[in-house]
Amino acid sequence: MATNLRRQSSVLLDGADRAPARAMLKAVGLTDADLRRPLIAIANTWIEVMPCNIHLRRLAEHVKRGVRAAGGTPIEFNTIAVSDGISMGTEGMKCSLISREVIADSIELVVRGHLFDGVVALSGCDKTIPGTVMALLRLDLPSLMLYGGSIDPGRFDGRDVTIQDVFEGVGACAAGRMSRRDLRRLEDRACPGAGACGGQFTANTMAMAMEVLGISPMGSASVPAMDPQKDRVAFWAGQLVMDLLRRDLRPRRIVTKPALENAIAAVAATGGSTNSVLHLLALAREAGVLLSIGDFDRISRKTPLLADLKPWGRFVATDLFRAGGVGLIAKRLLEAGRLRRDALTVTGRTIWQEAKRAKETAGQRVVSPVRRPLSPTGGLVILRGNLAPDGCVVKITGHEPQRYRGPARVFNSEEDAFRAIQRRRIKPGDVVVVRYEGPKGGPGMREMLAVTAALVGQGLGQSVALLTDGRFSGATRGLMAGHVSPEAAVGGPIGLLRSGDVVTFDVPARRLDVALSGAELRRRRRAWRPPAPRYTSGVMAKYAHLVSSASEGAVTIPV
Repeated sequence: MATNLRRQSSVLLDGADRAPARAMLKAVGLTDADLRRPLIAIANTWIEVMPCNIHLRRLAEHVKRGVRAAGGTPIEFNTIAVSDGISMGTEGMKCSLISREVIADSIELVVRGHLFDGVVALSGCDKTIPGTVMALLRLDLPSLMLYGGSIDPGRFDGRDVTIQDVFEGVGACAAGRMSRRDLRRLEDRACPGAGACGGQFTANTMAMAMEVLGISPMGSASVPAMDPQKDRVAFWAGQLVMDLLRRDLRPRRIVTKPALENAIAAVAATGGSTNSVLHLLALAREAGVLLSIGDFDRISRKTPLLADLKPWGRFVATDLFRAGGVGLIAKRLLEAGRLRRDALTVTGRTIWQEAKRAKETAGQRVVSPVRRPLSPTGGLVILRGNLAPDGCVVKITGHEPQRYRGPARVFNSEEDAFRAIQRRRIKPGDVVVVRYEGPKGGPGMREMLAVTAALVGQGLGQSVALLTDGRFSGATRGLMAGHVSPEAAVGGPIGLLRSGDVVTFDVPARRLDVALSGAELRRRRRAWRPPAPRYTSGVMAKYAHLVSSASEGAVTIPV
């Protein structure tokens, strides 16, 4: 147990020469008694523009109560956030992945600048989860991340619906399979209140991964946003950070290679978002852990698919909570022999101890037993080949074709592809190629949910494949290869494709290839010229200059 709990703040506040600092903090309402306690940063990602994070101010108040009850002084500050679901399909979506870096940078700066002793970070939407944890790893102070929780499902024509259904409804409406009136009714019912998108999309995937990783307390993430238990969870998180401070337990002792492998296994077992590859690679880099894109395929091959969750399955995040929550997923991984048992968590217990404590609701149908998996292998697949020498990511849940061959339909932006789909120009058997949407080329690596959902909505989900150097939403389903690396903007082979070239997906062989000779690809590369940068100033230009490949997590690297 640490005896000096003010290892940081004492430098800021103690002694006659620190009177000016104390004077300014007293101006915001802190007392001498407050300043004698450890200072705990409450790093919030509250924002009024989206349901995912709108309730985080309420949760922050309960976190602060917990900190005070345990002997600390909480001080709250805020970061930015960008909504994927709102900005999807527009130029604004390019800001989403970039926001991950800005969130991490802003938390790091505030905490370093004010010498806090510990941190509780509150997250909600997709990029706030990895962004907050990236900052915690950089700072390596006693800290944890608390997820705001899932939205409840909406009800439409007697069934549960999520934002995924609205995106697919746009395609159905364009195809004449849904009326505009019904699309409007669906729009009005899909999102009934606060919380992150309700399926095993990126937010719930990453929140689950953070529990299994150990940086969020087990039992915290799957509690829905508006469930009364969430306030109690927030109070507990405030108390827990003080316990971490007393034990001097820091994030880099928790986020180890075994812990990251546990998180990957949880994603594979639940058919989670392909964005987890980007984000877990980024966390590994911040933790100083060697993790490669190939590790995801290695682990997924050995992990059974067990959770029947949207976007491809029947159930939503609140159903998983009622079935037993993330703890049940950890328990299943333990039963399957896919859990690195000794990995430590912020509760002070190992992941093995946490998994053993999980309680399964009798009769639940969300998570299958290990002896009857939905698929013997997990949902994450990494393909390589002459179109993706550095790899690409595909989500396989058993509903997609294992092999696919067809002519390329090449588009140099998401907007061009979406227009073609809405005008019914994509036909069964096509391979839609969306390029110059990678980390540098976008910049910002937009998600293609508007495109993929429109295909599904038109009934083409099983008869058309897609590949892109951009990303996919966690709500995407179908045979879709994202994160194709190297990206088109740096001369990757995806930038050399022409409409009509024959593309082959071979999932069992882990290949993505175009039927062109090496000589022809070299000839096309000699003729290729990089496009002019889309932004020449500001944060977008800065990001394009610093960002690494998607195969490395699309992290910004100083040059």
